[in-house]
Amino acid sequence: MSQILIYTILTLCLLGVVAAVVLFFVAKKFHVYEDPRIDDVEAMLPLANCGGCGYPGCRGLADALVKQDDISSLYCPVGGTDTMKRVADYLGKSAPEKEPQVAEVRCGGACDKRPRISDYDGAPSCAVENSLYSGETGCNYGCLGKGDCVVVCNFDAIAVNPATGLPEVDAEKCTACGACVKACPRTIIELRKKGPKNRRVYVSCVNRDKGAVSRKLCTVSCIACGKCAKICPFEAITVENNLAYIDPCKCRLCRKCVPECPTSAIEEVNFPPKKEAPAGGDKGGDGVAVKVREQTAPKATSKTDGIPVGPVGGEAGDKAVQQA
Repeated sequence: MSQILIYTILTLCLLGVVAAVVLFFVAKKFHVYEDPRIDDVEAMLPLANCGGCGYPGCRGLADALVKQDDISSLYCPVGGTDTMKRVADYLGKSAPEKEPQVAEVRCGGACDKRPRISDYDGAPSCAVENSLYSGETGCNYGCLGKGDCVVVCNFDAIAVNPATGLPEVDAEKCTACGACVKACPRTIIELRKKGPKNRRVYVSCVNRDKGAVSRKLCTVSCIACGKCAKICPFEAITVENNLAYIDPCKCRLCRKCVPECPTSAIEEVNFPPKKEAPAGGDKGGDGVAVKVREQTAPKATSKTDGIPVGPVGGEAGDKAVQQA
């Protein structure tokens, strides 16, 4: 009995040794070399694994950064320019430069702007509701407000305002990873340049219905009147498919288009309030409203019979008095 047990143990040990030798040669045969710099580059990245760079996680981006000679097309939106510069210095390559971006919700149709015509009683998902019907309002393009964008955001940068029913983006937390853009079934959310001092101007509407129809569905809808495009001195606004769009690359933030919009569909973000000039006034060189008075001499009138006596102290006034 003891000999059988010893033979069994020896057999198992021998099989283990043989298996280890086979695995060793297999590993040598099919070994794939991996550049050790990939681990170092991955450690420099924020490790958010958001997919905003277009690769499956930070490991995929690190592999591409190491293997590609030209990395100008690669960019980590979470780490930003500083991270990319640090990686480029480590690899001895040129760092790509890109202006900071932020997610912008291009829908101003709050609850008081879009009348509801039905009640949705299904799964609380924008994707599900959009696949079933047009939504609780008559606008087939507006935000559904179920918060799919909130669920996919890994940085807690977006939340649905219960008062308006619309998602709002915290520009300080937003990393422009683009997850919310992909999650929105109606492509309402767009990545736009943050702009100087975090100031932006954009059309807060994506409705492509004709003007009369869209205005009936939403009071702040773009009606494609074209007034904004006509007044823009930089040709940054185009009107196509019954919808105006402001190109962030051409826009110079002059804001001339904002007061021209009859439905207030154009949003201006983080601008100081404009100073309104009084009636009949003009603006001075420093932009402060200044009231301009007429530069004419005052007229004097006789107290006895109401005869105008001309400018006070003037020659015409003396003659008038003598005639009187």
